[in-house]
Amino acid sequence: MDTKPDDAITAMATPVVPPASGEALHIGENDLPFVDLGDGTKIQLQQVDLTQGLWVLRTKFAPGYQVATHYHTGPVFAVTFTGSWHYREYPDVVNTKGSYLFEPAGSVHTLIVPDTNTEETDVWFAIYGPNINTDETGQVTGILDANSILNVYRAMCDDQGLAYDKLIVIGEDL
Repeated sequence: MDTKPDDAITAMATPVVPPASGEALHIGENDLPFVDLGDGTKIQLQQVDLTQGLWVLRTKFAPGYQVATHYHTGPVFAVTFTGSWHYREYPDVVNTKGSYLFEPAGSVHTLIVPDTNTEETDVWFAIYGPNINTDETGQVTGILDANSILNVYRAMCDDQGLAYDKLIVIGEDL
């Protein structure tokens, strides 16, 4: 019996690793623009790794803003810089300046920024996998992933004449 793995299966199972340049990549706070989505949020996309489905961004939320109920297919990591926010499903767990939050894959939640906030709420997110928006019955109403957020961010920057040359993109040419 031949136990040599099938070359096609082995190739599909091998992770794609971007070539190492030997240098760290740095983005200064003002190296990338925040684009206004027109709904009470502004985003600054910082990195997209299409090989891992990772998207890293800062989001600024206006007081009173609410994100649609959603879940992620992978883990999410968040750090709050200013303001406060919580999940409707966990109203007693309030994220404030310096808070760190871990969301496991599949956690269903609705992000709420209190309307009593006196400033924008600024949060850094690292998101693995798609963001799946749902309605009150759990039906999918929209999907946002690393590729789609990259396309949205670039298009909005282009429309507004903003440069995004410091944006870290891995896996686009694979």
